[in-house]
Amino acid sequence: MNALLRILAWLLAVALVALPVVAVLNGWVGAGHWPLSRLRANGQFERVPAEQLQQALAPHAARGFFAVDLDAAQHAVEQLPWVEHARVRKQWPDTLEVQLQEHEPFAFWGQDRLLSVRGKLFPLPADLARERMPRLDGPDARSAEVVEMYQQARELFAPLGYGVEQLAMDARGSWSLTLDNGMEVVVGRDDARARLQRFTRMLPTLLAGQARPLARADLRYTNGFTLAWGTPGAGATHPSPAPAHTAGAARTQPMQASST
Repeated sequence: MNALLRILAWLLAVALVALPVVAVLNGWVGAGHWPLSRLRANGQFERVPAEQLQQALAPHAARGFFAVDLDAAQHAVEQLPWVEHARVRKQWPDTLEVQLQEHEPFAFWGQDRLLSVRGKLFPLPADLARERMPRLDGPDARSAEVVEMYQQARELFAPLGYGVEQLAMDARGSWSLTLDNGMEVVVGRDDARARLQRFTRMLPTLLAGQARPLARADLRYTNGFTLAWGTPGAGATHPSPAPAHTAGAARTQPMQASST
């Protein structure tokens, strides 16, 4: 009996010692004695308001220095618009420190998202809806391929004086793009880069002496492409023809052309 009482007394003593520690670590007591009353934000950021950051962290800071859940606090910050990555840590005695990295937009993605320069997709803020950026689209899992094709297309059209304004990959992997003069180019699924190379080589010859703007080109042919011409003075426009050596190279390529 005495042994049982000693065991019970020992357990009670352990509980009396452990319970305050558990209470402090869980924020049941002590938050007022060890408050997290200061917020320090580090990193280069311009689009995340300090008020939003404080609102996201306030419920977590209220638990006090010992009970704050840093993972939960970090997750709350990363849910804010424009936050790509965050790291939250505490510094004795009263500071919650946040390291932020903002999204840096590269292009529009679909109708309601942006693609960052690091390849992350995030919601489109209303204040950026009219920004001048390329408009890309495709399966989310293939965003890197879409960016690569955009860069390749831009390199091919830039020497001719065109910019690539829109580029999309559909669910079947077929490519299409729109230039900054309004010209639509349907590339297709197979050998997309080779088709674009052939088309850009021949484009100066196609446009030479042509009063009507080229509105649409369909490159989904083995030995050529079909063309649709617009009305003079309307729709797509084109810069001056490229130097003669480019046009000369283009003449060696077979072509099918139809005017509509």
